[in-house]
Amino acid sequence: MTASLTVAERRIGLLISILLALMGLVMAAAAGHGVMSLHGFMALALGLGLAFILGGSLYEAEAPADRLSRYYDAPTRFGISMTLIWAMIGMAVGVWVAALLYWPEGTPAWPATSFGRLRPVHTTGIIFGFGGNALIATSFHVLQRTSRARLADSVSPWAVLIGYNLFCVWAVTGYMLGSTQSKEYAEAEWYADIWLVVIWVTYFVLYLRTLARRNEPHIYVANWYYLAFILVVAMLHIVNNLALPVQWTSAESFPIWAGVQDAMVQWWYGHNAVAFFLTSGFLGMLYYFLPVRSGRPIWSYRLSIVSFWGIVFFYIWVGSHHLHYTALPFWAQTLGMTFSIMLLVPSWASAGNAIATLNGAWHKVRDDATLRFMFVAAVFYGLSTFEGSFLAIRPVNSLSHYTDWTVGHVHSGTLGWVAMIVFGAIYTIVPQLSGKTDMASATAVEWHFWLAVSGTLIYVISMWNAGITQGLMWRAYEENGALSYSFVESVEAMAPYYLLRTIGGGLFLAGAVICAWNCRVTMRRAVGHATDRPLVAQPAE
Repeated sequence: MTASLTVAERRIGLLISILLALMGLVMAAAAGHGVMSLHGFMALALGLGLAFILGGSLYEAEAPADRLSRYYDAPTRFGISMTLIWAMIGMAVGVWVAALLYWPEGTPAWPATSFGRLRPVHTTGIIFGFGGNALIATSFHVLQRTSRARLADSVSPWAVLIGYNLFCVWAVTGYMLGSTQSKEYAEAEWYADIWLVVIWVTYFVLYLRTLARRNEPHIYVANWYYLAFILVVAMLHIVNNLALPVQWTSAESFPIWAGVQDAMVQWWYGHNAVAFFLTSGFLGMLYYFLPVRSGRPIWSYRLSIVSFWGIVFFYIWVGSHHLHYTALPFWAQTLGMTFSIMLLVPSWASAGNAIATLNGAWHKVRDDATLRFMFVAAVFYGLSTFEGSFLAIRPVNSLSHYTDWTVGHVHSGTLGWVAMIVFGAIYTIVPQLSGKTDMASATAVEWHFWLAVSGTLIYVISMWNAGITQGLMWRAYEENGALSYSFVESVEAMAPYYLLRTIGGGLFLAGAVICAWNCRVTMRRAVGHATDRPLVAQPAE
């Protein structure tokens, strides 16, 4: 961490660490007890630990004179490690809560392990812990390679990654202790929300500063997608999480929005989190790593630009389709439905562009499991976006909404699209950053691929069947107008599907564990010290 930092940068990092420790001390002392106090002690411990490391490094040798002529890959290595750690945590919790739906009597007496508290731990651990770290780490890698420029400074990347992971830890520990804002995907405490804004602005400024230093006149399209992800997520986070603290020494707060306005803002945020966190950023990943791994240029660069602007314009309007048959005005529901259907065009343009890129390279897809991850990701992206547009249609939504069909749809996107492209990117980056040509175990990559594909299919198909069964049972009437099934009967009918979901999730988790082991072995067997690569065109860059 400190070897590539100048003495001046170490001093800046030391000052930031001390400020973090002081912030934690104030939080812990002011709150006295409870969630805010615990989070204050976490910040205090982290700040002191970083200050100890950076303070000791002040007496080490100055950074190498040629460091500015090399990419700065140490933050990417750290980000990939955190990605895999959060993958195992988030997926393990997901399998646990899935099992609780089949074996509800397995809930321990400790409230922190109940379904209601662990479910947001799973969603936050996967979306923000696993997905967020993957996006940040790969964006640093892609930004430098496509700009042929070193990151603008060596302190900001660490501030972004360490600060972001502190936010994730605050969030999941808060959930386990019962602290929540009761918002989907965005439930952290008010001070954690402010902390994330600071981190995210630092990330955005670092990205722009590095682009301004680029040695390539053209800004490659992957950076357009990453920038859209960074900018719009900041806007979504700020607007959705506007709240007034009950008092400065408490984690409790009152939301600014209320009633149907709160619902509209929530789903404007929720679906655009899907759009710009779980889609835009990962499309940036796809548009870089797929051509690199296949050794072929993107099929149509112009189409990638057109689909970018289509996604940016259409996606921002679609959130209201989650609120069909509610108090939301009918015109707003129709607007969301209409734009959801139109969104299929730019979405399929991106999926088709990715698959067409592989023309002439299908033998590589057959032989290279890493490229197969990316191919499956593109296929599932096309399937998920079609399904999303289909489910937004009001009559279809009347059957699917509030059922496990939605759960199946979400996981076809997160498992089949997001996780698959992340693993493909990881298997491309890790050997390169370790000074090797391939992963330590090609067999392990194969095992991971088939575990991931089979787990995804079992999970998604079981939830599709569960959701359609639920919807049909809920709307079945007898001749006299009475419901044919009680709600309890519809719950009992879910048992086999919930068991299959647990099995599918377990298979996917097993693949993630294999990936983490393989990456660890590859990094430990790194050639020399896996020094940062020079700022010249590398093979397949």
